[in-house]
Amino acid sequence: MADTRPWAIFLMGPTAAGKTDTAIALHERLGHQLISVDSAMVYRGMDIGSAKPSADELARAPHRLIDIRDPATPYSAADFRGDALAEMRQISAAGQVPLLVGGTMLYYKHLMEGVANLPSADASIRQDLEARWQKEGLAALHRTLSEVDPRSAQRIHPNDPQRLMRALEVYYASGRSMSALWAEQQPETFPWRVLSIALLPAERSVLHQRIARRFEMMLQEGLIDEVAALKQRSDLHGDLPAMKSVGYRQVWEYLEGRYDDETLVERGIIATRQLAKRQITWLRRWPSLHWIDTLQPNVLDKVLKIVRESGA
Repeated sequence: MADTRPWAIFLMGPTAAGKTDTAIALHERLGHQLISVDSAMVYRGMDIGSAKPSADELARAPHRLIDIRDPATPYSAADFRGDALAEMRQISAAGQVPLLVGGTMLYYKHLMEGVANLPSADASIRQDLEARWQKEGLAALHRTLSEVDPRSAQRIHPNDPQRLMRALEVYYASGRSMSALWAEQQPETFPWRVLSIALLPAERSVLHQRIARRFEMMLQEGLIDEVAALKQRSDLHGDLPAMKSVGYRQVWEYLEGRYDDETLVERGIIATRQLAKRQITWLRRWPSLHWIDTLQPNVLDKVLKIVRESGA
């Protein structure tokens, strides 16, 4: 039986891979409507460190789900799923194709699979886990997770603090493992046919060079002043998800006097490289993915060819 579901395109890839430029070009060539899939770009006032498209770029190619939340109010994967589905329905109803672009892989996963009935974030549990992280290290947290939720421990990288602590937080808040709660989810058919494309330079060293250049450019463009303005607000603190975003966490700690200029650059680049590594690990497990080597010539033409041949 023919699949009559409308098309959606996922344009994925690690940070600094060139997703935004390609998405804007696709919008201008094909008219596809862009939806941002980025856990930092949702927040207002976080522009430089999130590599948010410029006002000029947004005028050329509007992105939905950018600047929709104040950084004092956490935004979850469940929030994203509800918002993204609403935007996708609206775009498809208008006879257009939703083009989702970004690197927050957890958002893509939850969008496709749904969100389990998990307990809300618990500040006291999270604070205890943060303290344990600082005292004993991430390896200790991962060992604990292996004991209480082996399946999640197998999925979650030992150097992924956010997901490690969330899985433990779910266990301590509910008394049940995240894996068990996910297993109770009723599978449902995603309402769109999805064409998944990933942009990635074949040589990891090139990606590392881009990451270093981009973080240094962010500092030149005023990232420290951007974070300093956020830090002056009495309703913002370093434990908020927005302030834990890569780049923002490092500058926040720098402004607290924890390290000098040189160490800030080093830590910012290392954190971004770790993020890219986690994103690539997610992508390697993603089904039916079209990989595009961004070191090859005519990247946009290759993406356009895949899109047109699919019918999306």
